[in-house]
Amino acid sequence: MTKLGTLCYIEKENQYLLLHRIKKENDMHKGLWVGLGGKFEAGESPEDCVIREVFEESGLRIVNPKLRGILTFPAFAEEDDWYVFLFTATDFSGMLKVCNEGELAWVDKDKTDHLPMYEGDRYFLKWIEQYDDIFSAKYVYEGNVLKDYQLTVYGGSAS
Repeated sequence: MTKLGTLCYIEKENQYLLLHRIKKENDMHKGLWVGLGGKFEAGESPEDCVIREVFEESGLRIVNPKLRGILTFPAFAEEDDWYVFLFTATDFSGMLKVCNEGELAWVDKDKTDHLPMYEGDRYFLKWIEQYDDIFSAKYVYEGNVLKDYQLTVYGGSAS
């Protein structure tokens, strides 16, 4: 089965808004730091989905999210194939609310390497900073271990 999702890294003052997944029972991402996002609902575009998911998880309303990449995860967690639209956002309003999935925190970009997160996330966070163009990445995981990845950068211009 194929699943579609979004992931957003909201940026301000050289920080990302991250979610420390520590609240949900039976959470496949338990204990990890991730961006905000989730699954598509019927009829949504990637932009509709990311705007809705960010608001539901954080209380923030993002405007003009920027598509940065498309991530492919074949048989993620030995289950479904995931296709994830990766966004960043710098234009937002509202106040952070309590999230039922974990704790929200503004984290300095240069501190993300020291947080527990998927190895592949560390790569695309670097690519967000390195490339102005959209990229596509395919990650092959066995369990939570990254076994291989492939990167294609469209346009190829570095920041």
